[in-house]
Amino acid sequence: METPDTAAAADEPTGIAAQDWAKASVDPHYRAAVVDLLGALAYGELAAFERLAEDAKLAPTLGDKAELAKMASAEFHHFEQLHDRLSAIGVAPTEAMEPFVAALDGFHKQTAPSDWLEGLVKAYVGDSIASDFYREVAARLDLDTRSLVLAVLDDTGHASFAVEKVRAAIEAEPRVGGRLALWARRLMGEALSQSQRVVADRDALSTMLVGGVADGFDLAEVGRMFSRITEAHTKRMAALGLAA
Repeated sequence: METPDTAAAADEPTGIAAQDWAKASVDPHYRAAVVDLLGALAYGELAAFERLAEDAKLAPTLGDKAELAKMASAEFHHFEQLHDRLSAIGVAPTEAMEPFVAALDGFHKQTAPSDWLEGLVKAYVGDSIASDFYREVAARLDLDTRSLVLAVLDDTGHASFAVEKVRAAIEAEPRVGGRLALWARRLMGEALSQSQRVVADRDALSTMLVGGVADGFDLAEVGRMFSRITEAHTKRMAALGLAA
């Protein structure tokens, strides 16, 4: 019979997840995977800053514009944290980000919102899917890197803001819900495809996910991971008042 003590012990991190960066980074494959991960995250945060600043132009009120500007500022602060960590470990931040520019820019180009509400849904749905993915990976990272990754994934306030505005819009005009539901489903498909392409193109990251580096993922677990991300997306859709 499992006691509380043994249950706690079973939940304690093991392997790389129990090490600090200095010890874990001795493994060159693990180091390469983390550099890729931080590079992808850094460019994602920079792109989020740019997108939010651009979306602010679509805001219907001055208050909404100010809220988006505040969120954009938070995203840029996250970018700075990642930029500084890459520099601290001896990696040029621009070189770490470069491999992910085409994929992320392609995603944003293919999912450019046509109006204010689509922009809110994109930020809420698309950013949340990416955050879910990175949180899954973070569980297998060393202590220092995991702490940084989780810190930069903190909600900037966009989630509650988007839910409030989208639900109010649907209540005012119910037919808007159908259009936004289709848009959110498209975003989900594009976001998952983009995540899978990024991982497949980077050997270190793909090795980390299937268990060659970071103790614990295997192909079956990758499938379960994407199932969890899909389930979380369904819950977010319900929060928006949209059908998944």
